[in-house]
Parts: sequence; structure tokens; C-alpha cells
Amino acid sequence: MKKLLTVVLLTLALVSTSQAQTKKKSLHIKDIDGKSYTVSGTPEGLKISGMEDKVVFLEFFGHKCPPCLMTIPHLIDMQKKHKGKLAVIAVEVQGYSNSQLKRFVKQKGINYTVISGEQERLFVSYIAQRAQWEGGIPFLIALDTKGDVQFIQAGLLSESSLEDLFQQLSK
Repeated sequence: MKKLLTVVLLTLALVSTSQAQTKKKSLHIKDIDGKSYTVSGTPEGLKISGMEDKVVFLEFFGHKCPPCLMTIPHLIDMQKKHKGKLAVIAVEVQGYSNSQLKRFVKQKGINYTVISGEQERLFVSYIAQRAQWEGGIPFLIALDTKGDVQFIQAGLLSESSLEDLFQQLSK
């Protein structure tokens, strides 16, 4: 597993270095409430304004995806439990607009940052290219407190696995 993670990180570093030379360095994204974030690629990961010194779970999900829907309560609980130390950013990639997502967030009681992939296509494309993501959801990228990618996975993770991951990355 560590060898695979090392290969993935090295690949991300190589891809991001070549992209940094040909593309603009920062992206500006907005969540469904209109709050703006600046996302800058680094050789090892991402710097996201407002998320400094926090573990970041960047999850791509769909509103019709059963495993994604199963993950939402876990992320809600973790956001409550680790407030100030964990930032969850969820990007909906099955086509919901901001207004549809606002209703969805209210209905589910989501307490973390939600972004419409429909509205932020450039960001989704950027992450897909860097992480070699082929579209399977849920798709989680976990960043440590320095913004370095430490974990990538497509598929469902249990609440205990998410908690273990947070504990490892917050050290």
C-alpha cells in the first residue's frame, strides 16, 4: 500500500510540475453560499485559502449515488467532532445547480463546504487531471495540515476508516 501511495504521489508531483509551467497557478472557486476560495496547486498537493493548518477531505460525490449518500452522515459527524481541525469540501458532480444543492444540503443537514461541480467545471477538470481520476464516486482526496496529498481513494470508506485517516493526518 505504501509503495502504491508513493507511486501516486510521485506521479502527482510530476504531473503538477509540468502543469504549473503551462497553466495558471491558482483557481478561484465558490461554494453554494457564494464564499470564495483560492486553490493553488503545489508539487505535493493543494493550498486552499481558509483551510490552512487543517486536515482537508476533498470529496467528489453525487446526489444520486448510494455510497455517496451513505458517507454524508459520517462526514457530518466528523465535521462536528473535529471542528477547527478538519475541513470537508464536497464537490457534487452529478449536475446539481447551486439552488438544487442548497435544498439538498438543508435536507441532509450538511455542515461542511459544498461546491457545485456544474458551476466549477474548471476545478473538477483540474483535480481529475492531477489525480488521474476517472469519474468513480465517491472519490476522496485527503490532504494533511500542510496541504500535501496523503491519500486518494475511489469508493466508500467507513466512518472508522475516515476517523483513522483523520487521526493519521492530524499528527
